[in-house]
Amino acid sequence: MKTILLISTLCALGANLPAAADTGAETASGPVSASAPDAWSPQDGDTIKFDVYRKGKKGFGTHTVSFDVEEDGTFTATSDVSLKAGLGPITLFRYKLDAIESWKDGKLVAVEGETNDDGTDRFVAAEAAGNAIQVNGSAYEGQAPSGIIPSSHWNINEVFSSRILSTETGEILDVEVEKIGKETVRAGGQDVEATHYRLVSDLTVDLWYDEQNRWVKLSFTARDQKIDYVLTELY
Repeated sequence: MKTILLISTLCALGANLPAAADTGAETASGPVSASAPDAWSPQDGDTIKFDVYRKGKKGFGTHTVSFDVEEDGTFTATSDVSLKAGLGPITLFRYKLDAIESWKDGKLVAVEGETNDDGTDRFVAAEAAGNAIQVNGSAYEGQAPSGIIPSSHWNINEVFSSRILSTETGEILDVEVEKIGKETVRAGGQDVEATHYRLVSDLTVDLWYDEQNRWVKLSFTARDQKIDYVLTELY
């Protein structure tokens, strides 16, 4: 099954989420388009936190990305995704992902991730090696191009890429992206002007980035269930 962090999470949801329960390198160059904008630059201590809604109801889980930035500009981005669905006290679906990305001079230099997808373990360990990134993952072992963008969604250059690196399995994923246009979305308790992109792989995922290129919203539908990411606070 193809996966992307959120497409990875999302495909997992589409395959495993109980429909009845409703209680409330391959090339020398990187895949980023020449027209890609400057990515948002984190400051030390910045945190992106989403509450995850299922069928319009809060309580499905959370998705957090936190940043530790050094004085030389190198930084780590730590993703923590925790999702759970159940019927009363009975848990019917559980998903947990922990991943750490290391960045230097605007490029990914390493990523480590572990995932428990409803009892199925997946992993990735990747590190820069010369002009490529050496990947050891549960779905792929080999090289990825230097400059590839991981599937953690916080970097807007993901939607200017034709291939991205799964932070769940290490798989190099082909994606197609459509720019929908400017919209006003609710984020951090206020109305925010953002650009809407539609990313298509195994699953169609809608992503929104504001005028500072910050990730502010995500939505998708799996098994007729609408999943929405609602930003808790602007960062």
